[in-house]
Amino acid sequence: MKAPVPIRHTARVLLIDEHDRVLLFRGQDPDNPSVRFWFPPGGGIEGVETPEEAAKREVFEETGLKDFILGPHVWNRRHVFTFFGKEQDFREKWFLSKVPHFIVDTTWFTEVENEVLKEHRWWTLDELKETQDLLTPRSLAQLLPELLTAEPPLTPKNVGV
Repeated sequence: MKAPVPIRHTARVLLIDEHDRVLLFRGQDPDNPSVRFWFPPGGGIEGVETPEEAAKREVFEETGLKDFILGPHVWNRRHVFTFFGKEQDFREKWFLSKVPHFIVDTTWFTEVENEVLKEHRWWTLDELKETQDLLTPRSLAQLLPELLTAEPPLTPKNVGV
């Protein structure tokens, strides 16, 4: 009998600068380096942290940005995938934060982050629409315009893989 896949509760933050660009990191699985995927800062909720506390901590650890206002919880996402040869079941809470453009500082990356996060960049909506790389979520280019032009949703929206 197959062991159940452990659930990992995570928080992700869509950091949007004054030019409506979103900050994404490119990751790759060391077991499958040909697959490139881009995703926003974020990671696991630790111990008794709230999703909001985890989101702020992860943004600092992955970007160096400390003094920012965490915006609203806009999306929920579940993603089951294989990484490092193990099946993962992520349950994500996504937040939106408008921030002034800044230079990313990866000084606080963990050993694993240094291994799997290969680059980062600020993306325009047009660039997201044109890329052949995998985005997280896959429909990011279709979902983002609503967050850029309308008020955030009153309740978080469930988004797909």
